[in-house]
Amino acid sequence: MQIELLPSSFDADGRASLAQRLTCFLIDNRVSVDAGSIGLALTEDQRRTVRDVIVTHPHMDHIASLPIFVDDLFGELKEPIRIHATSQIIGLLERDVFNDSVYPRFAELRNEHGRVMEYVPFEIGKEFKAAHLSVTAVPVNHIVPTVGLLVSDGDSTVAFSSDTAETKDLWSLINQAQRLDALFIEASFPNSMRQLADASKHLTPAMLSHELTKLNHNGMDILAVHIKPAYRDTVINELKSLGIDKLTVMEAGRVYEWR
Repeated sequence: MQIELLPSSFDADGRASLAQRLTCFLIDNRVSVDAGSIGLALTEDQRRTVRDVIVTHPHMDHIASLPIFVDDLFGELKEPIRIHATSQIIGLLERDVFNDSVYPRFAELRNEHGRVMEYVPFEIGKEFKAAHLSVTAVPVNHIVPTVGLLVSDGDSTVAFSSDTAETKDLWSLINQAQRLDALFIEASFPNSMRQLADASKHLTPAMLSHELTKLNHNGMDILAVHIKPAYRDTVINELKSLGIDKLTVMEAGRVYEWR
């Protein structure tokens, strides 16, 4: 399984930087988990192969360029972009984004080949398919309806915390899995901003460390993501000081692989 955190920040010369302002994970160049930078950072080859998008929650940094992605491909799509989400999240996307005010209701539109976008609702706790992947979603602790994910291609298994504070169901789901190759977990704010982390339902490095005590698996790669750019250096130093084996900060634009 190959996973890339798509870049979402660029320097004055147009080169991608490591700062993460939007969230979009690309799996095997076929499926994206969230869509913050999907309309901005895909290569031309990736634009032709990504047709399944899993939306964990409707915050703007996780869906910002999803409408642009569909809009750009509108005339050439020979199959619809499939938006996998809970019925509740789909309702929020329809109410707040694809509402004919912010963007057209693409799920109701067609090109010469057929529909250009369709919603594929999934149920909490029940495995579903997204392209070649088997996925199970459970609620996590954020300020809007949000799910964490367990994802497998049959050989490798990874988990995404999405945006969350202290949570429970995700760890129960992961601990039931036979193996875990990688965990993508958020670390938004430095430890000194615990009050803001609590209010916005995010994690600090110290909170992340406590969450990992709920995990029964050992030896997997742990990749910290969703670090607020303004506090990036401080959070990275605090993560390093935890001394947790195989905990690293995920680099945007780098392709990671598990077999």
